[in-house]
Amino acid sequence: MSEARPGSGSGRSRRPGSTDVARLAGVSQKTVSRVLNGEPYVKEEVRLRVQAAMRELGYRRNDAARALNSGKTRRIGVVCLGTAFFGPSTQLVAIERALRSTGYSLTIVNTMEGDTGGVAGAVDHLLEQGVDGIILSEPIDEGDDQPIDLDIPVLTFGRFPGLSARPMITTGGDGVGAARSATEHLLGLGHRTVWHVAGPQRWWAARDRLEGWQQALADAGAPEPPVLEGDWLPASGYAAGRELAANDEVTAIFVANDDMTIGVLRALTEAGRAVPDDVSIVGFDDIPSAGFLTPPLTTIPQDFDVHVARGIENLVTEIESPTGDRSLSPEPTPLRLVIRHSTATKR
Repeated sequence: MSEARPGSGSGRSRRPGSTDVARLAGVSQKTVSRVLNGEPYVKEEVRLRVQAAMRELGYRRNDAARALNSGKTRRIGVVCLGTAFFGPSTQLVAIERALRSTGYSLTIVNTMEGDTGGVAGAVDHLLEQGVDGIILSEPIDEGDDQPIDLDIPVLTFGRFPGLSARPMITTGGDGVGAARSATEHLLGLGHRTVWHVAGPQRWWAARDRLEGWQQALADAGAPEPPVLEGDWLPASGYAAGRELAANDEVTAIFVANDDMTIGVLRALTEAGRAVPDDVSIVGFDDIPSAGFLTPPLTTIPQDFDVHVARGIENLVTEIESPTGDRSLSPEPTPLRLVIRHSTATKR
């Protein structure tokens, strides 16, 4: 008769522990702990054997007890805008996916754009619940100059002046560089200058794209037209597009996101300005429908999975093995331009 294992058979039995996993896998309890914590220097064959033993026993780590013993809650808080915009919502999915394999749970607090002190209040709420680290998913300028100083690791996707943490981890896509490449692409097609439909300037991402556009024009010695500011939504792109369509000097447009680009495209079509024959246009985000618009849109994917995974890795490392660094800012992830049929050489 085989030996009964904890958690198997009928009747009452104790919950299987890490020592049971070690016994079944034929390793030390310390090795099991290393596997649970995702520590390096564990042979892959050993790691797989331990994980197989966990599954066979139905082992579940007791994070509450672990928190009492280690002072860690195994919970990371996320502050995000309460919005359905493509960028923030897609980034949140990438955060959840990246955290899933780390053993940390996720607590989300939404703020609403325009709420004064919304980020500071959300951070306070997370600290009261007890989190080991905080992620700020879409930094915006709240305009209240309220500094936030934290003594736990913080990950932010993009710059966030006024925030300091121990450490402060900043990562994300290179919005400035991407906007430069979009503008340079249009200038390289022979257009005298490039017009810009910007996102709301309270968003740091929108400011980065504006900055990249300005840099490209300045470097090329091209005139800088007036900026038209939208709110990320198609209706604001349509309003800007109607204004641009009425100006015969407009032959190239860089739009700060694809949703506004949809509105610009409609306005140009209604005005009889053909894309790309009369006007070339570049968007930003590469939303799922971008390749199916008429014409298919030249745009810039954000590659959320790449920079989110890198940021989460750094955040978890700082939580579990603090380096003492005040600031960790790896180089922004380069973003590539996907060229489709909405841009063409100027006639």
